[in-house]
Amino acid sequence: MRRASGILDVISKAYSAKMVGQERLRTSLLISLVAGGHILLESVPGLAKTTAASTLADTVKASFKRIQCTPDLLPSDITGNQIYDAATGSFRTVLGPVHANFVLLDEINRSSAKTQSAMLEAMQEHQTTIGGEVHPLPKPFLVIATQNPIEQEGTYELPEAQMDRFLLKEIVEYPSPADEVEILGRIDSGVLDPDRHVAGAVSLADVQALQATASKIYVDAAIRNYIVGIAYVTRNPAPYIGEERARFIKYGASPRASIAFLQASRALALLNGRSHVLPEDIRTLRHLVLRHRVLLTFEADAEGVRSEEIIDEIFSVVPTP
Repeated sequence: MRRASGILDVISKAYSAKMVGQERLRTSLLISLVAGGHILLESVPGLAKTTAASTLADTVKASFKRIQCTPDLLPSDITGNQIYDAATGSFRTVLGPVHANFVLLDEINRSSAKTQSAMLEAMQEHQTTIGGEVHPLPKPFLVIATQNPIEQEGTYELPEAQMDRFLLKEIVEYPSPADEVEILGRIDSGVLDPDRHVAGAVSLADVQALQATASKIYVDAAIRNYIVGIAYVTRNPAPYIGEERARFIKYGASPRASIAFLQASRALALLNGRSHVLPEDIRTLRHLVLRHRVLLTFEADAEGVRSEEIIDEIFSVVPTP
């Protein structure tokens, strides 16, 4: 625990040296990294999503690749391809940009469904298949995908199966006026220069040690039952929150939500210096874990009902251990 605390302190300080504010984003990225999951970021353009991803990779001294998703992007552009080498008269495999420790999928909803599905194997199995050959991805492996909620022209909505692969979904908000002034100051000072690297980075072995420590965080049986109870209510909401509100839920959370709560709560407890998970950890993570898994009906959208409201109602009726 002492070693884990030291590693997290180094990462946080190095990250904050470049990033201004966005504390919630930093916590979400660290939870995803420590839990070994992937994260979906939703925000308007210009809120430092790319900077956050590259800074985290720089802080860990890991390989980082950015993929700008467009409608004409092919699956092989992400996973890799076999290229004919005229000199040798044979094919050679060229690995795609997904073969990196940190992969930023910028505006993932602009890529076609076929290309989006190419990421499923990589995200779930941590491998790609090129020409019948299996190529394992490096460890640790973290996908940070972004999507823009205000532009729908030329976009392809992520299917439920793809959304469920993301451990967390974070909504990135505008910085405060004070933080925005600080951003301008850091630009003038050169802190945000792409060629300027952060100091005091940790190794990939340190990250793997963090993940190993997080997996040993104690989760009591009462907490596990609490997690399963929440997931159950999302699937059977009527007896708990009433028919009037339950009609807004199209689909409840799958068992992946329970697994996500278990993994993310352990990571959050480690970030807070604890060797055990508290019910407050589950409550803190409720929107991150469930906002992309509790799917609402068109009627809810028409009436302006947000998934976070329904999630809060579900948590209010499930007894806290």
